[in-house]
Amino acid sequence: MSLRTEYPFTLPKGYVDDHGTLHRTGVMRLACARDEIEPLRDPRVKENDAYATVIVLARVVTELGTVARVSTKTIESLFVSDFSYLQDLYRIINFQDPSILEAMEPGTPFPMESAEVA
Repeated sequence: MSLRTEYPFTLPKGYVDDHGTLHRTGVMRLACARDEIEPLRDPRVKENDAYATVIVLARVVTELGTVARVSTKTIESLFVSDFSYLQDLYRIINFQDPSILEAMEPGTPFPMESAEVA
């Protein structure tokens, strides 16, 4: 049995880049301790604790359509529903049972239980 470390996703709305191209599919990897520790050193997090989430997602989202590199600017530019979707996906793959993802249609909201996890 091998450990699955990457999870494909489809955003509910999608990221629109500077050229107007819509990107909906992507890949998120499992987080490591460094992904949660490094953002705490960032001055933007010292100004606003909530910014840590933006940095963490930029680190663990490894693919988003044809975007060359997912950055904090990319994550900041997501629609709120897509940002929330990625937060939920992060919680599910890192802290819950990711097998629930197999029963879902791509881009559909996650069950409410997933949003209640720290």
